[in-house]
Amino acid sequence: MSMMRSVLLAMSENRWMRERGPRLWFVRRAARAFMPGEEFADMLRAAGELRPLGIDTVFTRLGENVTDESEASSVARHYVDVLDAIGSAGIHCEPSIKLTQLGLDLDKEQGYAHLRALAERAHATGNYLWIDMEQTSCVDVTLELTKRLKAEFPRVGVCLQAYLYRTMDDLKALVDQGIGVRLVKGAYKEPPTLAYPKKADVDENFFNLAAAMLEGLGRKNGFRPVFGTHDVHLITRIRAHAERAGLAARDVEVHMLYGIQRGEQLRLVKDGAIVRVLVAYGSFWFPWYMRRLAERPANVWFVVKSMFAG
Repeated sequence: MSMMRSVLLAMSENRWMRERGPRLWFVRRAARAFMPGEEFADMLRAAGELRPLGIDTVFTRLGENVTDESEASSVARHYVDVLDAIGSAGIHCEPSIKLTQLGLDLDKEQGYAHLRALAERAHATGNYLWIDMEQTSCVDVTLELTKRLKAEFPRVGVCLQAYLYRTMDDLKALVDQGIGVRLVKGAYKEPPTLAYPKKADVDENFFNLAAAMLEGLGRKNGFRPVFGTHDVHLITRIRAHAERAGLAARDVEVHMLYGIQRGEQLRLVKDGAIVRVLVAYGSFWFPWYMRRLAERPANVWFVVKSMFAG
């Protein structure tokens, strides 16, 4: 792991920085490159601007590790209200939620009750529910609750992280059950006993996992493969593999972050691939933002440039 990535991940976990970082004007300005604003209305506006380009959206209200049940209940109510608003507006926008936002750290069953309420509303409004993945300490319980949810609701997916050694085994079980998978490289600080420390190894594992995911389409059981990456080289390899396997361009679905690789997003849409953009909003954005920088430390230049812009 590079020194810069280590520093950025440490900042994302530091309580002092979480409290003070968002107050720095240049950090706030730079963060706007990755999120349109802190309110639901900002997300909705961004989704409306992307739709005419052929790009649909995934949305998430930023937050994690909730330590108060009333706050967890408030987060759940917010998502239910947003699902109703999206359904009424006919917007193609899928929710993505962290289980620790719903009180997983407080009580697993109460957290699941909130999650089930979201899945029920997503199902009623014809939407699809994504469950985010967090640190390795959360992987087993996240997969457990995802599988439990899938037994009742058909349109459920979960995020898997390519930097973990265990992910291929986890993937096989999810494919068998027809649970959607959004594959990402991984953005938490994990020890080399659990995760590949070298980027080249993470990239190769990502491709191998992607190939297995594309094979999963043949199961015809509702499995949905999604590739969450901005790595153009990886996307090109995956699309070439899909073509050799006789799959259609639309069988490759790519998710990217708001504000990153817009030109590549449009090129993929033109080529027939499905593209969704993750639009994040909310006031608790600092740790999420630090992890986005850590995924590609070169993005730190966004912060540096913002100090001298305008």
